[in-house]
Amino acid sequence: MGALAADGALAGRTARRGVARRVRRHRLRGVLPAAWLAALCFASASCAQTTQFPPADRPVAPIVSSAYSTEAVRDGRGEAERVLNRLGVKPGMRVADVGAGEGYYTVRLAQRLGPGGTIYAQDVSRPYLDRLAARLAREGIGVVTLVHGTPADPRLPERSVDLALLAHMYHEVEQPYEFLYRLRGALAPGGRVAIIDNDKPTGEHGTPPALLRCELAAVGYRPVDFLWLAPADGYLAVFAPPEVLPRPEAIRPCRR
Repeated sequence: MGALAADGALAGRTARRGVARRVRRHRLRGVLPAAWLAALCFASASCAQTTQFPPADRPVAPIVSSAYSTEAVRDGRGEAERVLNRLGVKPGMRVADVGAGEGYYTVRLAQRLGPGGTIYAQDVSRPYLDRLAARLAREGIGVVTLVHGTPADPRLPERSVDLALLAHMYHEVEQPYEFLYRLRGALAPGGRVAIIDNDKPTGEHGTPPALLRCELAAVGYRPVDFLWLAPADGYLAVFAPPEVLPRPEAIRPCRR
């Protein structure tokens, strides 16, 4: 049996190398046959089971800008100060600005956390991250780690943050249930998720609070705080993550 197992392991490694070589050749040509990608996933057991997660049963707003509004208008209405005070953001915390765009919250987090702060600025758009990197260089802010995420995965390090802040972007998340599922792993013990959005239909670049609570509850998140931000736009909703995540296939999408 030992020899058989060894032969099987060797065959598996050989198959993976063979598939990988074919995949590399076709990547160079700009073509990646689905059957070969599936074979590579099967051989390596490393691909995410994205098809297990339900799609959102509501419109997903397109990303139309890297900034929600002008920073002067938002500061004039006291948005960031009120949000960060309510969340108790202070030096020593580790914070992720998810969907950072032009860095409205990234910059203000850096000012509040100071040179010893830990800040991740995450976005799915590489051009947005490039522009944010240039801004941080101009303003001499060196405490930020840029993270290029995907529509289904923020790709933040495991247990790396005490707070994940999603400002005016949740309605643009293409795969919210998988995104929230994978965001859970980035939260340290006691971590929270804070979402800022407008009380409007998702197709109009907002998320009704009841729908937001439903979608997060579907992945096991619990609401722990809520605040209307007037005179600033929208609301702040804060959630605690689940102790145990549900099985992806058990998640039921919320209805509009």
